[in-house]
Amino acid sequence: MSEWLVLSLAMAAACAVVLTIVVINHRRIPDDDDPSETPDVIEYMTMMIGVIYAIVLGLAIAGVWEARGAAQETVRQEAQALHEISARAEVYPQEVRARIRADVDAYASYVVHDEWKHMSETGELSDEGTALLEKVRRSVTDYRPANDFEGQAYQPLVDQVAVVDDARNARGQNAGETMPGVVWFGLIVGALVTVGLIFTLQIRRTGRELLLAGLFSALIAFLLFLIWDFDAPYGRGMSATSTPFTDLFPRLGG
Repeated sequence: MSEWLVLSLAMAAACAVVLTIVVINHRRIPDDDDPSETPDVIEYMTMMIGVIYAIVLGLAIAGVWEARGAAQETVRQEAQALHEISARAEVYPQEVRARIRADVDAYASYVVHDEWKHMSETGELSDEGTALLEKVRRSVTDYRPANDFEGQAYQPLVDQVAVVDDARNARGQNAGETMPGVVWFGLIVGALVTVGLIFTLQIRRTGRELLLAGLFSALIAFLLFLIWDFDAPYGRGMSATSTPFTDLFPRLGG
């Protein structure tokens, strides 16, 4: 099921639940009830709880957005380091250079076409990707430079392999969901409390009030969906992508 369809259904369900409660609650209110009799302290508490929950939502959105940005930067660093390995191998003999570049291409191709899907589904890296990166490392480190010119290129190549390994490990650590369960519990309970508090203000069944109640509940549902979608940096609709790999290695395709 499309994530945008899930969002639409969630927002529609939130509106339907709130409006249904409003209609049912309105039928139970006597005709002589005066909504202006709502105690001032309730209005103050409702406002303060709404402000506090808005701050919590903002922090949660900022946190998952920052995690998504860091995940994309990690992918860029990994792809750039692989590109540097392939480019700096130019100083080596043709046979060695071809082997290193072939191993780099095999690793990059596997990440784009296979490991990315595996990572988004399982939340972890694959053993095959680890083995392919180890093969790149061996191709670089096992060669003994034949002269000073090749020797000057050797250590930078080894350093770039270390950068790839570090970026890959960081990608693996961020592959799963980043938001702790207790935070989700607080966000969902807070949403229920915040939406529920609108009924303490004796909302009526006028078009304006029903519209505002529906829009407010839909907004809360949208923000929670946004947090959920960003919560898995590599696994959902607005997640980090493998574009840096395909940009630096066009021959890999999309």
